[in-house]
Amino acid sequence: MISLGKIKQLDNRLANQIAAGEVVERPASVVKELLENALDAGATVITVDVDEGGVKRICITDNGVGIDGEDLPLALARHATSKIASIDDLEAVATLGFRGEALASIAAVSKLSLTSNTSENPSRGQMARCEGREMEVTVSPAGHPKGTTLEIRDLFYNTPARRKFLRTERTELARVEEAVKRTALARPDVSFVLSHNGRVLHRLTAGATEHDVQRRVIGICGESFARESVVVDRVAHGLSLRGWVGLPTFSRSQADLQYFFVNGRVVKDKVITHAVRQAYRDVLYGGRHPAYVLFLELDANRVDVNVHPTKNEVRFRDSRSVHGFVFSTLGRALADVRPVDTANQANLDQVAELHPSDGQSRQVSIGLEIPRGTDSFSDPASDATPSNETLWQSTVFSYESSYRGTNRAGMNLVSSSSGAALRRNDVPPLGFAIAHLHGTYIVAQNTEGMVLVDAHAAHERITYERLKAARSNASIVSQPLLVPMPITLTNAEMGAYEEFSELFSQLGLVVHAASDDTVFIREIPVILARENAVNLVRDVLGDLAEVGHSDRLSARMDEILATMACHGSVRANRALSIAEMNALLRDMEVTENSGQCNHGRPTWVQLGHDELDKLFLRGR
Repeated sequence: MISLGKIKQLDNRLANQIAAGEVVERPASVVKELLENALDAGATVITVDVDEGGVKRICITDNGVGIDGEDLPLALARHATSKIASIDDLEAVATLGFRGEALASIAAVSKLSLTSNTSENPSRGQMARCEGREMEVTVSPAGHPKGTTLEIRDLFYNTPARRKFLRTERTELARVEEAVKRTALARPDVSFVLSHNGRVLHRLTAGATEHDVQRRVIGICGESFARESVVVDRVAHGLSLRGWVGLPTFSRSQADLQYFFVNGRVVKDKVITHAVRQAYRDVLYGGRHPAYVLFLELDANRVDVNVHPTKNEVRFRDSRSVHGFVFSTLGRALADVRPVDTANQANLDQVAELHPSDGQSRQVSIGLEIPRGTDSFSDPASDATPSNETLWQSTVFSYESSYRGTNRAGMNLVSSSSGAALRRNDVPPLGFAIAHLHGTYIVAQNTEGMVLVDAHAAHERITYERLKAARSNASIVSQPLLVPMPITLTNAEMGAYEEFSELFSQLGLVVHAASDDTVFIREIPVILARENAVNLVRDVLGDLAEVGHSDRLSARMDEILATMACHGSVRANRALSIAEMNALLRDMEVTENSGQCNHGRPTWVQLGHDELDKLFLRGR
């Protein structure tokens, strides 16, 4: 058994080293904190120079407002800051840094020098030096232009156990690069230069126009992301979300291209992560991860940034409204990507200007407005509420009927245009069908070249979206249980039930409390009659307790509808006529998420004239 001694006050050096363990994990942590300080100081040009991955040396120079010479010792003291002065300031933090302990923590585990000047006269600069052993600060005159330079040498030299946990030079450099990239994405109006061992790795010039913002995204995330992304821009209910989300076909094997900023601060938030994952649920393949660069702006009073020492996490005052806003915005943006959307090409035009490419891309960018309601696939003349089985049968078989009744004008146009260029105004985005290849792929011709469509995958998505729309329009039909199911809940689960009890009826669940720790399930959605209702309710309560939102029931319903759509769709090796193929192409052009099947795989590809010419070495 451990014997505890007398309680005593920790000395300043030990307290700073403990604080450093919370703030300074590796060189990238130091870079992040110092970049935030530079931006808070109003810097427009920031230079980052590191040696040996930042372990040997980190030097960051900015042209901000600088620090008065008499304030330099205080700047290296714990809990000393110019950014907040009262509890009211803490309730609405508008700066990136505010805790007042970063410099003290860094100085506790390194050899630090801080040189700054608040005037335009370079001879008036002052330098403060501090080493981690005794934490004594010395100040002396030093020439320096207006702004600040911080140099950190021999990180963790006095805490060798911490230094052993650092990775290779290449790995630590990669993390420093990532810290600079995140900051540069948040502030395209600031110039950044990153050097390693004397060699410039990144030089990002500043700009305030939309073109400059695009250039910054392309420079950091790559041309492929810019070409395969959808532009998001929506303002509603005091929330603003803008940025870019990658198409499902641009998914990643890891979550390595995900940047989310809240009021300019890069964060990793479980509410946001859940909302993004839910938005991609219907269109992402397997264990793939989406790519995105998104900026959420809201009143500082509606978000608490003082929940983690490194300020990487936030807490929203109303997490449900933020979750719903992010989910609905991204869901609509992804659903609106259809072959017919070719009007807004600003994103691609700028990519082509910055990085000319011979290839053609079918991707379009979409400026998102207020989300619309569910796509109207249901029959407006019918007021009846059909059963789930009827919905499935009518949706699948009415689609087969639409094949047979399609006008054959598309086939006539193709045959009459043989050997001549199709007129753009006469040809829809996916063009007109020419052949059905091996009973699987539709070959079509449009003004851009050739289109290949996976008929089964496309029909599966169309059928699935119609089933979902029908379910939404008919609302969720519930059925009573012959014997109500009791569930004993934990305190956290019971708290979630009491807070969100009104949501259960909206999900088609009727759940009543029987005691302080027990509820009874009395009704469940018809479509989930064969599911384990107890497990579903527990999963829903777990989500509600964690993020204030749950999509467990709707996700399971969608899985069932997806299975029904798969079984009811055109099968491989089923011969399709030209009219049937053209009917499928026209439906794809007006169906949400038609670019991907229910499993996230692409349903069609475009081969442009240039790509076709390359296959046969034409023009060489």
